[in-house]
Amino acid sequence: MRAVVTPHPGDYDVMRVAEVPVPTLGPREVLVHNAASGVCYHDHLIRVGVMRRGITFPLILGHEGAGTVEAVGEAVRSLNPGDRVACTQWTENCGLCRFCRTNREPLCAERKYFGHDRDGTYAEFFKIQEDSLLPLPPEVSFEDGAILSCAIGTTLAAIRDVGGTQAGERVLVTGAGGGLGVHAVQMAKACGATVIAQTTSRDKVELIRSVGADTVVVARNGQFADEVKRAAGGEGVDVVCDNVGAPVFDEALRATARGARYVLVGELTGDPVTFNTARLFLKGVSLLSTTSTSRTQLADVIELVRAGRLRPIVTERFTFADAPRVHRLMVERKLSGRVLLIP
Repeated sequence: MRAVVTPHPGDYDVMRVAEVPVPTLGPREVLVHNAASGVCYHDHLIRVGVMRRGITFPLILGHEGAGTVEAVGEAVRSLNPGDRVACTQWTENCGLCRFCRTNREPLCAERKYFGHDRDGTYAEFFKIQEDSLLPLPPEVSFEDGAILSCAIGTTLAAIRDVGGTQAGERVLVTGAGGGLGVHAVQMAKACGATVIAQTTSRDKVELIRSVGADTVVVARNGQFADEVKRAAGGEGVDVVCDNVGAPVFDEALRATARGARYVLVGELTGDPVTFNTARLFLKGVSLLSTTSTSRTQLADVIELVRAGRLRPIVTERFTFADAPRVHRLMVERKLSGRVLLIP
């Protein structure tokens, strides 16, 4: 099969399209004929070596995919060849620990991240355990299905479940023009919130408004907190969905109201941040985080998309050979929404 292989950490051109063996299946594993692979900034961080823990090379990147079941292991019971499926970002969870038994599979000590600890979706076929797949209804295309777990499911986890967003609250979404951001805006609106969206690109303002943002703030010289506070009525926001991390942390924290919940979702640089902890406890701000998507959260996203309450934003499609160029465009912030690699 054809796959985009990263032999070792390096620059964009380190990725190469190559012929590799079709994966062999264990008893609980499923082989999926891939229809589309989403591209996430996480992939770039692995490729350049910013993320290292649990990663071995050569590696097939990618944790977003959807397609048709090609074959199943002997112990698989819920899926059959020909079924349409979407995947979570993880595989090989134990199914027995307190996290797996309470719909928090991403925290399982045994789970492996797809395209991180294990080969991922930049390939014609990928294998993943049965528990990491859910049926994809015919109303949802494979292209939309490919981005449900990471680009949308992670924002559902951050805004609805971890952030506990309530109707009438004010939510700040950072990096609102990116793959996570455009869906975080929609998710916050679905929770009944007033959404203030932050971006560094004026070119993305129209898209951000089109997905439901009440106010779009374009950062000037990295600063946006004062404008966000004004848009929030003077005090600040109740929830921050931070898809960027270190580059915006200080300003986003300054934009919080008393009792706010700050949810870390993305980290673009891997740089450390420093802050005075009094800025948290004097205002009663909770610093929280989320990592990937549970089966239950993915099921909720599939239903929201099937019912037309959320709209997956796929803006461009590329071939496997375009992977180096796509990564470069992503790092240079020249992409909006989510883009796909099509096998």
